[in-house]
Amino acid sequence: MEEVNELLELAMLYDFYGELLKEHNKRIFEDYILNDLSLSEIADMEGITRQGVHDVVKRCSRQLKEYESQLHLVEKFNQTKECVGRIKELLRNTYESGDISFARQAEQLTDNILSGL
Repeated sequence: MEEVNELLELAMLYDFYGELLKEHNKRIFEDYILNDLSLSEIADMEGITRQGVHDVVKRCSRQLKEYESQLHLVEKFNQTKECVGRIKELLRNTYESGDISFARQAEQLTDNILSGL
């Protein structure tokens, strides 16, 4: 399960920061993480060793995590997603109950999103 979470995290980081990787490294990382090819398959396609592929994947993983630690784009995206879900819930409560205090809470969450969380 931990390995699956790591792969999902790396895929998400790649979605946000993948374009910052060198083209060669990007292709290898995509093949391993996103296309689920083996180290051997990639090594054969790229004309390098399995260890070389492994090193590129590890290096890319470190780079992507470093980008996130500096820019926090994935973190902000996830926070925004949570806020939007909460806003939807509050608005549904407003419609169902007629209590506008739920809408005021939704407005506050909207302000938080617009101010950059």
